[in-house]
Amino acid sequence: MELIADMLMIAGTVAVAIYCVVLARRLSRFTDLEKGVGGAIAVLSAQVDDMTKTLTRAQKTAGASAVKLEDLTQRAEDVSRRLELLIASMHDLPTVSETGSPAKPSAPQPEVREAEVGETLFLSQRSRVEAAE
Repeated sequence: MELIADMLMIAGTVAVAIYCVVLARRLSRFTDLEKGVGGAIAVLSAQVDDMTKTLTRAQKTAGASAVKLEDLTQRAEDVSRRLELLIASMHDLPTVSETGSPAKPSAPQPEVREAEVGETLFLSQRSRVEAAE
């Protein structure tokens, strides 16, 4: 009886040893840096680093764009104020009477060339080359 118990004990021990070897192999494959989860973690870590760098660059670009947009908005507000003044000053121009002849101006008006009018109506801080682009 003792012999049968010893044989069963040896068989159980061999089975547990084989099971441990199989688990050790699976665990080594699981933590392998090239094929297993370790490799996946390494790849994900590299991707997180890349995404962090990209996000930092995007934040810097967005900050610069916000500053530029604020500057352009300020310039647009300045131009709109000038246009409002020009439109308001047009109310002071003499009106045409019913006979078709203009009314006499209250003060002598200086002659203004057409090119100067275009330049003064649309004053911009950009040069003509920048505006053409």
